[in-house]
Amino acid sequence: MTRFQYFITSSLMFCMLFGSGVYGENQRNPVKTIRLYALDCSMIDMFDISAYSDSGQFDGQKKALADPCYLIRHPKGDFLWDTGWEQTLAETPGGLMTNRYHAVMARTLTDQLSDLGLKPADIGKVSISHAHPDHVGNANLFAGSTFIVNKAEYTAMFSEEARKRPARFKLYNDLEGADTILFETEHDVFGDGLVVINSMPGHTPGHSALMLRLKNSGTLLFSGDLYIISESRDLGAYPSFNTDKPETVRSMKKFEALAKKENARVVIQHEKADFLALPHFPAYLD
Repeated sequence: MTRFQYFITSSLMFCMLFGSGVYGENQRNPVKTIRLYALDCSMIDMFDISAYSDSGQFDGQKKALADPCYLIRHPKGDFLWDTGWEQTLAETPGGLMTNRYHAVMARTLTDQLSDLGLKPADIGKVSISHAHPDHVGNANLFAGSTFIVNKAEYTAMFSEEARKRPARFKLYNDLEGADTILFETEHDVFGDGLVVINSMPGHTPGHSALMLRLKNSGTLLFSGDLYIISESRDLGAYPSFNTDKPETVRSMKKFEALAKKENARVVIQHEKADFLALPHFPAYLD
């Protein structure tokens, strides 16, 4: 039976109970400082990105996208942000072709983890920016991890409506039985202010972004799909399929204020140039 731990912003009780460092004692191949690994969890050639704007800003345009997963190795444990496209894609000759996109995967997520001596079972905590298939494709591999998710996103993920889309639901349904931490505004993953998930709804009901503070590389802010491509941020474009435009506008303002306050390096997760600017795996930022 799922154990729910419900956390409000900056929960003192959480820090007292879980911020002591005990979590990392059994970490495989432990690290002494935080490391960020950018994993290639598919590349997607979009043949039409008109839906990325509700006002026609991208009509007739194409775009090559990245679809990364981010592994954060912390002295207290390992944390995965987004799980990418379902890794059976790597076994599909020529990738997956539709009239909208062509998706390919060079290596599976599990193969990349194995390069670090890790298995999915070694990942103590997992979270997602949101529950679209290109972000939860391998979520069920981490049903034994602690699942950290925005409360509104969790509600949408396991709603009756979501269960009516079995092809999508089966990508993450095992997380319904995982140990789960729900949050509403933000969640401090390790209780030290270095890895913080921030609620940024609008793209989906409980969409979130991730802030990471590194010793040598400074602060990074990962967009999820608040901005799908760099042009989305430049133009303030709203995808036509977002669940709530006013919420998206508020989240964009919140994101920009946070980026300015933290002097953060913004990583637009699907922006291929941003992905390629990060160290090529298995190299890392620290």
